[in-house]
Amino acid sequence: MKKLSALLFVGLFASAAHASPSDELDSFLQEGRIGSQIQHVGQNVRNTASDLVSTAMGFIGVPYRYGGTSAESGFDCSGFVRATYEKTLGKVLPRRAADQAAATQSISRSELRPGDLVFFNTMRRAFSHVGIYVGDGKFIHAPRSGARVRVESMDGSYWSSRFNGARRVPGSEGIASTITTKTAFDIASQVGN
Repeated sequence: MKKLSALLFVGLFASAAHASPSDELDSFLQEGRIGSQIQHVGQNVRNTASDLVSTAMGFIGVPYRYGGTSAESGFDCSGFVRATYEKTLGKVLPRRAADQAAATQSISRSELRPGDLVFFNTMRRAFSHVGIYVGDGKFIHAPRSGARVRVESMDGSYWSSRFNGARRVPGSEGIASTITTKTAFDIASQVGN
């Protein structure tokens, strides 16, 4: 948020070369423009995170299909993640889970925010399964053959013992820095009802 404030100040001061910096700052603060600018940016980011979680939750119940990339025919784990990001943000991620891990920014588990990717070692190899973190220690994914897209806790013994890392999709940093985990999970819970 500090970077955003600094960028807003720089941009606004650059466009007001005719006024002294202190005059422009006083005017800017008196008019409340920085608060409204930050609030507007924050609202856009919250909307994007809400849209991402809503899109993912909208796929609950879609059957798993190995190699599947659509709600009509079914999803595998990476097909589900790819379709969610493409539909919501227009970002086309690689097709395979391991390639999605390689194309995204590594973050620690403590940094997880709604919309981040979570990876698991389910086939005795790193990054063999992927899902989307929705908040409150939960993620949504297409689990396995015979199952359907669903939300699960990362804290259960199966998933916690296989957790393989967290990643952030480039360009989605704003989602992670503005929306709170609880807010996104509340949104996700409402969509599922």
